[in-house]
Amino acid sequence: MKRNYSNIKKAKYYLDNNECVAIPTETVYGLAGNAYSSNAVKKIFKLKKRPFFNPLIVHYLKIRDLQKDCEINENFIKLYKKFCPGPLTFVLKLKKKSKISNYVTNKKKTLAVRFPKHSITKLLLRNLDYPLAAPSANLSTKVSAVEPKHINEDFGNKVKFILQGKKSKIGIESTIIDLTNKPKILRLGGLEIEKIEKEIKTKLNFKLSPKKISAPGQLKLHYSPGLPIKLNVKKANDDVAHILIIKRKNDKKNFFYLSKKSDLKEAAKNLYSVLRKIKKSGFKRIAVEKIPNIGLGLSINDRLKRAAKFK
Repeated sequence: MKRNYSNIKKAKYYLDNNECVAIPTETVYGLAGNAYSSNAVKKIFKLKKRPFFNPLIVHYLKIRDLQKDCEINENFIKLYKKFCPGPLTFVLKLKKKSKISNYVTNKKKTLAVRFPKHSITKLLLRNLDYPLAAPSANLSTKVSAVEPKHINEDFGNKVKFILQGKKSKIGIESTIIDLTNKPKILRLGGLEIEKIEKEIKTKLNFKLSPKKISAPGQLKLHYSPGLPIKLNVKKANDDVAHILIIKRKNDKKNFFYLSKKSDLKEAAKNLYSVLRKIKKSGFKRIAVEKIPNIGLGLSINDRLKRAAKFK
């Protein structure tokens, strides 16, 4: 515990001085900065090489902190009580007097917000006087980071401080729901749509490749290891990395398991680590076994389809 407080103090020092730090969350690691500071937020975009039109998610500790910046509604309250803290991001109307930097929202009148569950990041937020803008701690369009070593791989010493945590438990980014009008899903993620629909008693539609980018994760190319990917492959040549979710009788060097028992939660947790491992292994192409398009399988398939657009 003493070590945690020491690290929290270091992270707070950098954040208070408008620097960026990497933080652990239950979904993926985030690259965080003071959401009220344009200087800090611009550094996030610069480090990630992220286009400014792609808005950021802002992380809060509790609902009372959020109410300074956003208008809340009945559907938000229902989902907040059921799923927060957790892997669900809300797009809400931004209050006129909000201190959120315009760079966070790309000057939009809405804000994407989340309440992270990771105990270390919750402790950090408890010690800050501002919320944290924190997109995934990776280079833009590339594979997200779920362990501290992934941040070192992508940024070297460019990130001032990494607030250490274990491997992210969920392993893929949060689900994003727009609650500004009729609820709609903007990004598939770590919370199954069926659970959200059950709570608000509404069938949710989603269009995951919109003409205008209104939320993170909507770029056509995203989550990419930089290798061509082919989906729904039954059998792959030995020189192609084969991603599997069901155990084979005889293993081969080109087999990479997300799960050995078709466990979609386990598969989601391992997805980005496996993609990074394949990239390091020297394979030039990836073939993916058919993944059930249900529950978290929807989110896994969405990420692989976007990664597969690599040319």
